[in-house]
Amino acid sequence: MNKVLQKIVSVSLAFLVLLSTFSFAVDKHFCGDFLVAVSFLGDADGCSMDMDETIIQKSCCKDEMQEIKGQDKLKLSSFEEVKFDQKVFLVAFFEAFILDKTSKTESKTYYKEFPPPDIEVDIQVLHQTFLI
Repeated sequence: MNKVLQKIVSVSLAFLVLLSTFSFAVDKHFCGDFLVAVSFLGDADGCSMDMDETIIQKSCCKDEMQEIKGQDKLKLSSFEEVKFDQKVFLVAFFEAFILDKTSKTESKTYYKEFPPPDIEVDIQVLHQTFLI
């Protein structure tokens, strides 16, 4: 369960970083007060109203574009720029949580398939030693 949760969190954080760097635009076409078309990839289709521009001076249609900007400047830092206290924390965290788990999970059982030997004589009864 812990591994599955860790994978879900890491994948969602990777998608969050990826989506925060994307920029996209939403193009909308209105006829009067009504939204007629929306486009995420290109220009929105018009309402195809046949208007003679010589007769009608003011158009009732309007196009609106909303641009959502992503993060442009990503700071890439090297390990030399990290402060000494942060380096000590990273080393201690790595040793305590990463290396400690790997050493605990390596338990080897050499005689897993062999049963324990049979007891021929009960030593407690033989010496009359009983725990009360």
